[in-house]
Amino acid sequence: MLNIPLISGNIKREDVDALIAFLQDSDRFTQGPKVVEFEKKWSEWLGVKHSLFVNSGSSANFMTLAALHEMYGDGEVIVGPIGWSSDVSAVIAAGFTPVFVDVKMSNLAMDEEKIIEAINEKTRAVLLIHVLGFNALSDRLLQVLEEKKIPLIEDVCESHGATFKGQKVGSFGFASNFSFYYAHHMSTIEGGMICTNDDELYRWLRMYRSHGMLRECGDDAYRAQIAAEHPEVHPEFTFMCPGYNMRSTELNAVIGLNQIKRLDDNIRARQENYKLFMDHLDSSIFYTDFDMEGSSNYAFILILREKNDELFHKVVEALRAENVEFRRGTAGGGNLARQPFVRSRFPEIDPASLPNAEHIHQYGIYTGNCPDLEKEKILKLCDVLNNIK
Repeated sequence: MLNIPLISGNIKREDVDALIAFLQDSDRFTQGPKVVEFEKKWSEWLGVKHSLFVNSGSSANFMTLAALHEMYGDGEVIVGPIGWSSDVSAVIAAGFTPVFVDVKMSNLAMDEEKIIEAINEKTRAVLLIHVLGFNALSDRLLQVLEEKKIPLIEDVCESHGATFKGQKVGSFGFASNFSFYYAHHMSTIEGGMICTNDDELYRWLRMYRSHGMLRECGDDAYRAQIAAEHPEVHPEFTFMCPGYNMRSTELNAVIGLNQIKRLDDNIRARQENYKLFMDHLDSSIFYTDFDMEGSSNYAFILILREKNDELFHKVVEALRAENVEFRRGTAGGGNLARQPFVRSRFPEIDPASLPNAEHIHQYGIYTGNCPDLEKEKILKLCDVLNNIK
């Protein structure tokens, strides 16, 4: 029996020891200097001006879309049907209308030509999801968005370290979101990061993170301006937007500072694992024509090349028999246009109009790609899958 979990050893003894040492020496555990230090380290790693540590990748999604609405008002956001529920729920919660376009099988991300076709005068942003480690960017998409002045939001929650032309994804857009959930490339147990080079967006994000409070904006000139415009409220309790407490803690930041030290090595190990898996998987049964350039996959992706319910059932049973943990539908369970919270609000959206997302929904799976996964197990997994008849 293979006994392959989705994730193992993502929180190591050295992380626990670092946390214990911090607890023994510190008397501040809410957001403080360790959070600031982690934000600085992350900005340096990614290559951006600003990073904001929050309590989850989902909060990062929510805050980014909410701040975007403050800056640009009502309209539509083009978003992928393969991703996580918070990508779409953040669009809805911010007051935007989600517009789905189908994905490409080569990287599971929105087809750039379909994105361009969907852009109109109501478009306020494109929320591009880098799904399960694949780069979703292209020169044509970046050029068109720049020409049309459409903000690009990159969801990189599942793709830390993926690159486009040698530059890390998450450093191209108006904003980018990362998740440090337990199962991802690196973990702060719970946590997320928002990154941007835009000073105004960063100001809004700082306020949204802390109840919408003006005094959290980090801009003394702006704070003085607002205080002069609103003398009827106390400057230390002026709320500029409907924010909540989405801060993280010093404890999470300590773990993040320790984890980032080995992030690049773990990414390289996963890249080697994924290449070995794809090189030995039967391409007549499974889709293997992925665009691997710059990918950083923390999961092995299994998608049947052809529609075949009986074969898919056998794949599921074979994985269970070998105690290989998996998730159906790949990222977020498949086609998000099928989810009840979307169907109830937007019944006019037809999930069947997204055929590639539908195929992934019905015939897609992912299993764990841990950095310490033995090469022999990867080859054995391929052998088990290739011999399913």
